[in-house]
Amino acid sequence: MKLFIERENKHNEMDFKGSVKELLQKLEINPETVLVVKNDALVQEDEALQNTDVVKLISVISGG
Repeated sequence: MKLFIERENKHNEMDFKGSVKELLQKLEINPETVLVVKNDALVQEDEALQNTDVVKLISVISGG
């Protein structure tokens, strides 16, 4: 899969097949800190990912 991690401004390619939740665990990323976009559509943690997907992890910014 093609993976872009916004907070690191990093493009990666990796072999992965599983859920969004499993990907975030593998990358040690807190799911509350990112929005996950698969093939230009926002997805939930239970969404299945394939090697052919393009995935972007977009940082969530909050303030007060």
